[in-house]
Amino acid sequence: MTTLTQPQTDLIAQLRDICGTANVLTHEEPAADLSPWEQDWRKRVHGLALAVVRPGNTAEVAAVVKACAAANTAIVPQGGNTGLVVGGVPDGSGTQIVLSMTRMNAVRAIDPANLTITVEAGCVLQNLQAAAEAAGFLFPLSLGAEGSCTIGGNLGTNAGGTQVVRYGNTRELCLGLEVVTAQGEIWHGLSGLRKDNTGYDLRNLMIGSEGTLGIITAATMKLYPQPAAQLTAWAAVPSMDAAVALLGLAHQRLGPGLTGFEVMNQFALGLVDKHYPQLRVPLWQATPWCVLIENSDSENEQHARSQFEALLEAAMDQGCVTDAVVAESLTQAKGLWHIRESITLAQAQEGLNIKHDISIPVSRIPDFVAETDALLAREVPGVRMVDFGHLGDGNLHYNVQAPEGVDEKAFLRDFEDPINTLVFNQVKRYDGSISAEHGVGELKVGKLPLYKDPTALAMMRAIKQTLDPQNILNPGRVLA
Repeated sequence: MTTLTQPQTDLIAQLRDICGTANVLTHEEPAADLSPWEQDWRKRVHGLALAVVRPGNTAEVAAVVKACAAANTAIVPQGGNTGLVVGGVPDGSGTQIVLSMTRMNAVRAIDPANLTITVEAGCVLQNLQAAAEAAGFLFPLSLGAEGSCTIGGNLGTNAGGTQVVRYGNTRELCLGLEVVTAQGEIWHGLSGLRKDNTGYDLRNLMIGSEGTLGIITAATMKLYPQPAAQLTAWAAVPSMDAAVALLGLAHQRLGPGLTGFEVMNQFALGLVDKHYPQLRVPLWQATPWCVLIENSDSENEQHARSQFEALLEAAMDQGCVTDAVVAESLTQAKGLWHIRESITLAQAQEGLNIKHDISIPVSRIPDFVAETDALLAREVPGVRMVDFGHLGDGNLHYNVQAPEGVDEKAFLRDFEDPINTLVFNQVKRYDGSISAEHGVGELKVGKLPLYKDPTALAMMRAIKQTLDPQNILNPGRVLA
């Protein structure tokens, strides 16, 4: 139970009038458990909400924002709450509203001729994929949390995933948005046009803003034809340099058919083998790195297989692949992808760790990894590196596991900040970014001024001040 001020009580009553009593949850109710909305996915932070508000349509979102703006009450927009940088949960003040978008989950329309699908922000990504497939199309955004993350959250963080090498990040997949501004006005921008040169690109400004500039309520997304065939190969490579050489060959031999190119180091795969032995990780014990390649062919399976075989033969001749397997069925392909997607879960099973979501120009990744691995090994003897990610677009999940036998909580307490500083300094040295696809959130907001161009930061602050002068939309995220 918490003691509310009269203005807070009045605001909650107003919100219940807008959304219905059952859709405004507070700690006033003795049996209320708001922890699913107050705790982030990694369980690093547990905030305290004034209320969790669950609007059912865009008009209700607009009315909620107007009420909160009048009461000068901050709003934290939230989708599936699967974020990794503490960007979608309230702070500990008990004064912020969590605006949960999960009731707004409808597929509004599919336009086959325009190759678009319009969905509400709370639509779970997997449901969007299924709706597209049922209509005979492909929606290519794919990531580990697709069974629970929402398209609004994907847009808010400009999520990446495993097919960015071909289709781009979420930003590249979006043609239109419906957004509620910080003043509670509705921007109707769901046209789905591929060409519209009538001023500033407001759509792309909202995407990746993590709910700090406006609240995305719906989106029009691109659809693609289903591939005629999709094959997956798993290759052992002797070095990161060899993996980059293989990527170049894959671009050359597969062209736009290259839809996935993932790299995984031996320790990462060893964790999967240790904690999920039933997955039967191939080739990992005899090589420092493995690569997962996906070829989506517009002709037929025979053509796709001949392309793959020619690619792997050339790669072996050049010495950038030492062994490889090609999935013989969809079940085998899903099994290989399941191994890749299980790395994060296996790492969690192993214990607490320090995560980095970084991007580096692909050509510089081998030198970055070799040099940064060596620096970390010198600073923290016995440290274990879980290196994996989307090599095709230069995005590494460069994670650091405590030395074996070391107290994990003590490791995080003593080493998280110095390790982050070391890694981020290296990222800057190699012309990279400290956040590739997870966003900034609260976790990196203090680091951003050290690694972001100061002129860019000044422009971002000016935009924030103009669009949200009260600073009520997700304050303390992206910009301190």
